[in-house]
Parts: sequence; C-alpha cells; structure tokens
Amino acid sequence: MAAARSRVALRAGHWGLPETVCDTAQLVVSELFTNAILHTDSDVVHCRLEATGLLRLRIEVADEGPGLDKRAPDAASADAEHGRGLLLLDALAARWGVIAPDRATGCTVWAEIRP
Repeated sequence: MAAARSRVALRAGHWGLPETVCDTAQLVVSELFTNAILHTDSDVVHCRLEATGLLRLRIEVADEGPGLDKRAPDAASADAEHGRGLLLLDALAARWGVIAPDRATGCTVWAEIRP
C-alpha cells in the first residue's frame, strides 16, 4: 500500500497537481487497494492514473474480483472496525463508479479527484 501511495504522490507531483489533490488521491488509492486486497482473491492489483491538466485526476484500481454494486454505501456503526472505505470514497471523490467485471480483467473501481 505504501508503494502505491508513494507512486501516486510522485506522479501527481510530476504533473503539478495541487497538494490537496495529491493528498486526496493517496487516500483514495489506499482505500481502493485495501478493498481489493480484503474482498477479493486477487494475485495482482493494478492502478492507473490519468490527469486532465490541473482540473481532474482519474484513478482506476483493477483487481481479479467479481465486482460490486455501485450504490450508495451503507453507514458503518460507530464501533465498527471496517466498512468505511466506500463512504470515504463517496465523500472524497467528485465522481466514482465501477466498470463491470469480465472474465479477462476482473473488476475496476474508478474515482475522479478535482481541486
């Protein structure tokens, strides 16, 4: 996870994105990687970044899992130790969604971060 966050920070810095976008992107990548690791049997998790000027950073995290429904995340109870990842994603991303899985590629969850 640390390597993924570090690479996001380096790439965002290279593109000259604002620090707030970089910080948010690192948190989003961490949450998406955590979900991929905890909820799938994936051997490999991929991350793709795409910047459109300084206006938008798109993050895609792909795993070998069966996918999930794109719906409003359920609120976790106050004492729950898990269950806040999609709530955080919903709060941090301007938009997010799921690319339906197929046999060749698995599931991809994407998020757009804007300043």
